[in-house]
Amino acid sequence: MLTQRPAPPISVGGTTPLLRIEGEFTMRIGVSGGVGSFSAEAACQYCVSETITDAEIEHMIFIEHVLIALEKGEIDLGIFAIENSNGRMVVEYFTHIARYRFNPKRLFEFQVHHMLLALPGKTRADIRQIVSQKQAIKQCSGYLKTEWYGTEVTEYIDTATAAKDLREGKLSTDSAVIAARSCAKLYDLEILDGPVQDDRYNYTTFVAAERYV
Repeated sequence: MLTQRPAPPISVGGTTPLLRIEGEFTMRIGVSGGVGSFSAEAACQYCVSETITDAEIEHMIFIEHVLIALEKGEIDLGIFAIENSNGRMVVEYFTHIARYRFNPKRLFEFQVHHMLLALPGKTRADIRQIVSQKQAIKQCSGYLKTEWYGTEVTEYIDTATAAKDLREGKLSTDSAVIAARSCAKLYDLEILDGPVQDDRYNYTTFVAAERYV
């Protein structure tokens, strides 16, 4: 069985563990995104392609948190994005690869379709702010310029976290978020538009990384 659950509070360098594993799983996989993120979807695709049927996915949001957990042996595999066909390289990845050691097991591509999501009942006329992760904004920059010229665009830590926080009232009700289609169902949001990425064939390259031995 493939199980996904949010990661517990993270305290890097403190006493709070990065992971709390409940039950026995064949593999523990850390991903750089929240529940419903493209990293989580890519991890599921990877598990299918590798015939991994008994794994737990930890949603660790940041690439650095995945690499820390991997280095400490608290996860068996880390999956995170390194490059996009439209948004180019993922800067966060290149910032951390010199600081943490890992073995890249496999590179694979995942097709990304971005949706514009809002609270139920909201229309385009209600939206004053669009929120998403930096790479997602890059991948939709042409759309945002032509369809939402003059609308405030705000960077966020993660696409799925933006969707979750909109649902939980942590973002203003006049916000829309760019995230995966699955986030609409997960967080009870409505799709205002989509796909909204500039490149019809929008692929992100992910790395499946193992602990360096």
